[in-house]
Amino acid sequence: MSADDAPPGLAESTSGEPHHLGHRGRLRERFLEAPEALPDYEILELLLATAIPRKDVKPIAKTLIARFGSFADVISADLPALMAAGGLGPASIAVLKVVREAAIRLARAPVMGRPVISAWDQLLDYCCAAMTTLPVEQFRLLFLDRKNVLIADEVQQEGTIDHTPLYPREVVKRTLELNASAVIMVHNHPTRPVSITLDHASSH
Repeated sequence: MSADDAPPGLAESTSGEPHHLGHRGRLRERFLEAPEALPDYEILELLLATAIPRKDVKPIAKTLIARFGSFADVISADLPALMAAGGLGPASIAVLKVVREAAIRLARAPVMGRPVISAWDQLLDYCCAAMTTLPVEQFRLLFLDRKNVLIADEVQQEGTIDHTPLYPREVVKRTLELNASAVIMVHNHPTRPVSITLDHASSH
């Protein structure tokens, strides 16, 4: 039996239903009234409840926040780390990763198909959303056309916590394949929080 299919707790309310179900309902109401007021562990709790409906997930949420540091760090953790944390199975981990991917796509939407000069702040926001909480270094390539419109966004390489290789030949090859006129190379630094470097290279 996986963590996602664990049996419900024994504690029940006077109505005969497990105690955590009443708590979960109240938590949903609080979220709908003022989502920004909920701490990280309660947002995480609501997410986990969709994958583990028959179990009190509040202890799991608090343990994850204590282990990884924040909601963003939890959903950005790699699969082995999440599995090792305990209490999570494939379904709950998938829910966490869906939220991260949704956040990245929401941040990317305003910059795709637009000149990067007119959407520079949004581009930086997107890079931060996609890379700031990564546990390893990553090189991301943003390909631009002749009008500096973003036409493609791809991860070129992933490395370790303090190193990632960059292969210029592969960058040039991909640039030619996409018929891109310029490339923005984005590099994060996991050992330095909220640290991202951008380098611009033109094919002309």
